Amino acid sequence: MWEAAAALPEQLSGARRVADDAFAGLAPGGGAGSGAGPVRNVAAFGLGTGGMACAAAAALAAPDLSVPFWVGQGSVLPAFVNPSTLVLVVSSSGGTEETLTAAEMAIERGARVVAVGGEAGGALAGLAAAAGLPWCPVTPGGSSARAALAATTVPLLVALARSGLRPDGAAAIDAAAAVLARRRDALLVPGGLPAEVARRLGRTIPLVYGSTGAPAVAALWWKTQVNLNAKAPAFAATLPELTHDELAGWGQGGDVTRQTMSLVLLRHAGEAPRTAEQFEAVRAATDEVMADVLEVRGEGDDELTRFFDLALLGSLVSLHLAAHEGVDPGPVPAVDEAQAGTLAP
Repeated sequence: MWEAAAALPEQLSGARRVADDAFAGLAPGGGAGSGAGPVRNVAAFGLGTGGMACAAAAALAAPDLSVPFWVGQGSVLPAFVNPSTLVLVVSSSGGTEETLTAAEMAIERGARVVAVGGEAGGALAGLAAAAGLPWCPVTPGGSSARAALAATTVPLLVALARSGLRPDGAAAIDAAAAVLARRRDALLVPGGLPAEVARRLGRTIPLVYGSTGAPAVAALWWKTQVNLNAKAPAFAATLPELTHDELAGWGQGGDVTRQTMSLVLLRHAGEAPRTAEQFEAVRAATDEVMADVLEVRGEGDDELTRFFDLALLGSLVSLHLAAHEGVDPGPVPAVDEAQAGTLAP
């Protein structure tokens, strides 16, 4: 899992090249389906890392996307999905049952379907081949597939560009990969930032706050990585929404939360002044009711780089937390049993 998490920069550049080849025949109005004319909306389906990739692609593409982008979890298609819809179905493992069902239903509706995830011979690859869908593989496989955030997100960005819905982002992806490779090397030094954040978190429950858009997705990624790798509870929330409700919840119980919870604020240089002010208000309201309040800043000159910088950092922090407790980050028996329907009551 350490190797899979640390390979994020290589995932970026590698996924861009693989997606370019996989979607070479995809053109504006393309995809598999009976629709003619322009794409009028996008619907993306995925769970786990695939779902995170859908949310990340929606957030990263939002500033220049020309149509609405809807993200769904599960297999239920909204009523608007029709032949004018570009449907992105994503499963890092290639075998997520709900995602496969969503793909089958979208095909029945005549939507323009693009599949991302798994390897040749897998369920999603087989479905794509049978239906004539554009399909992009994702590696690595096995338990490491859940670390493939960049490898599942980049093909979605490429598919959107090839479909004429946003500008080509190949140069930005390759530039981000180069920046993050250097950043990764700095983060992996003994006693580096991920180790220090994990040390400060200790056995407290992390609560991760990120601002609307890609930082909010990064906050949710941190939460899931702590859950999966450290086998520990963690929670995430989004600014400014949390200033309308959740922030009020810290008015009571400080004697408990001071012993059990730490707050992580995900910041970056691209924040609006209003967002910076809200973060300071959050810090002031929580400083005395948390075991610790940590501020982590994503590095990079654009949102793509800053997002994956924060995601990489969160993955490494979770692995340090696992190491501190002697936890093997790979196996997730509770998840496997729940998905198989065999979890004991």
